[in-house]
Amino acid sequence: MADINLRRLAKVYPGGVRALDDLELAVRDGEFFALLGPSGCGKSTLLRTIAGLEGATGGSIEIGGRDVTGLEPGARDIAMVFQDYALFPHMTVTENIGYPLKIKKVGKAERAAKAAETADALGLGHLGDRRPAQLSGGQQQRVALARAMACHPKVFLFDEPLSNLDARMRLEARTFLKKLQRELGVTTVFVTHDQAEALAMADRIAVMEGGRLRQVGTPAEVFRRPASTFVASFIGSTPMNLLPATAGASAVHVLGAELPLPDGIEPGTVRDGEEIVYGIRPEYVRWAAAEPSDAAALTGTVSVVENLGSAHLVSLDVDGTTVQAVVDEEFEPAVGDRGRIVPRTDRALLYRDGTLVETRVDSENPEKEGVPA
Repeated sequence: MADINLRRLAKVYPGGVRALDDLELAVRDGEFFALLGPSGCGKSTLLRTIAGLEGATGGSIEIGGRDVTGLEPGARDIAMVFQDYALFPHMTVTENIGYPLKIKKVGKAERAAKAAETADALGLGHLGDRRPAQLSGGQQQRVALARAMACHPKVFLFDEPLSNLDARMRLEARTFLKKLQRELGVTTVFVTHDQAEALAMADRIAVMEGGRLRQVGTPAEVFRRPASTFVASFIGSTPMNLLPATAGASAVHVLGAELPLPDGIEPGTVRDGEEIVYGIRPEYVRWAAAEPSDAAALTGTVSVVENLGSAHLVSLDVDGTTVQAVVDEEFEPAVGDRGRIVPRTDRALLYRDGTLVETRVDSENPEKEGVPA
């Protein structure tokens, strides 16, 4: 049992800077949990506070039902992998992996055996005598993972461990890391600023801003139903279109178009004439030629076309506002073309004062769930 419970956790630096602001969070036993947010939001501070590398100013930290708030890092039964891997350059791979066991006074023979076993499990057995400078970035990452695994901790803490890898290696490493965590079943907290990484790897995600948790949920929940315009603009490889709008009795007036109310919006939820924000992801719209005209579509001129490989990200200038759409490769428009964007009403959202207007969620359509690749 290695769940993590944070209760009113606070970290205040000299000068009154609140890096963590009375956080309440529960990470489940065996869960792969991602902390996501922009630089300076407090995610690394939170990870270091759980590890004991930073002292909490207030609140408590429990791991596996045990209060560890005042314990030293070595007494918390956790293992941490840092962004730069923090390998000892003068030690061999075997010595690096066995170092935590040495600190715990494990005998030399047992230490060597466990280090070799862990190295073999991660495909490092043939590299035991090499030093970090003789390894590739991916191999160094695996050595750092092996060192964390060797002492069989209750909790893994990862502080952006993939950020130093190139794009292809990152994809391979995140698949490997996710598979490894599933096999080991170790509770894992993973810090990243990469949305794609968090969406691909995590069981649940917490989005942070200014030392606070802005939303906690599954990748599908956070992607499909961001709780605020901040989360909506941050999550996803392409940000959500957040457009100024005015509510009508049965429609939403957006940039000269009259769009249907999003599915699930009950009558009276928004007032006629109320100023709101209409949100739709570029992945959830249909592209069409400008003719014939359609009042229930956003019509404008193509200003930018970006090649995504199997699709294109098209920026449409609609009355001076840029609206983006992900368009299948066979429908590639050209800059200067006129076109229409038709949002899916089952994916559109409304925001009032930066907060999601709640809708009736259709829980009987599981095929609608999920996050685009």
